[in-house]
Amino acid sequence: MAEQLRVLIVDDERPARDKLRRLLSAQSAVSFIAEVRDGVAALQTLAQEKFDIVFLDIQMPELDGLSVAQQIPEPAPQLIFVTAYDQFALQAFDANALDYLLKPFDEERFLRAFNKARNAIAAQRVQSAVPIKAAPLIIQERGNMQVVQVEDIHWVEAADNYVLLHTAHTTHMLRQTLSVSAQRLGAAFSRCHRSYLVRRDQILRFDANGKGDGEFYLQSGAVIPCSRQYREEILQRLQQQS
Repeated sequence: MAEQLRVLIVDDERPARDKLRRLLSAQSAVSFIAEVRDGVAALQTLAQEKFDIVFLDIQMPELDGLSVAQQIPEPAPQLIFVTAYDQFALQAFDANALDYLLKPFDEERFLRAFNKARNAIAAQRVQSAVPIKAAPLIIQERGNMQVVQVEDIHWVEAADNYVLLHTAHTTHMLRQTLSVSAQRLGAAFSRCHRSYLVRRDQILRFDANGKGDGEFYLQSGAVIPCSRQYREEILQRLQQQS
């Protein structure tokens, strides 16, 4: 593999950061390593730069690793939690963690986690290069099962523990997170806001405001927000599609 992987280390303890940096530096696939000491700095860094893998400590001051995982913008990197406490394992996997390193870990255990992330990234890159039709969504509404074709969905809106799937004429409610919806709906959709996904081929135009945010006007007549952190990537993809 000729990957160029960017890795972020998030841990409030310098010895832990130094150990991970040493292990990562020995991997030829890793092209860039950054490190921060707390969850707030992690979110700031992830909002400004893209990373393929994040090694994330759980117990940190101010903002813990689980809270960071819930706020990471899409497309999310592969998350590997690193902690001295095994009682957080279930919560970590609920937060879509790929693996869970329990301190103190040895090089062999590190390599298993790293290679798992490396393989997952390689699979994602293959999938993004080859268009695959997403499977239809099965939704239970008022006791009835309904099949919603992904190509009929124009945009998706988060609503507490649910998402609202908006088609040209109807709206369906599904119990799942917006991040899971993004994974299931496939490459035709992009995150445009912390609470919205949009199908790019439904976008008619983008109107920006003075703060760098803006709104997308869709073919259906809907108007949905676009925040600054997602704007550039979506506009670049729209140019590539045209």
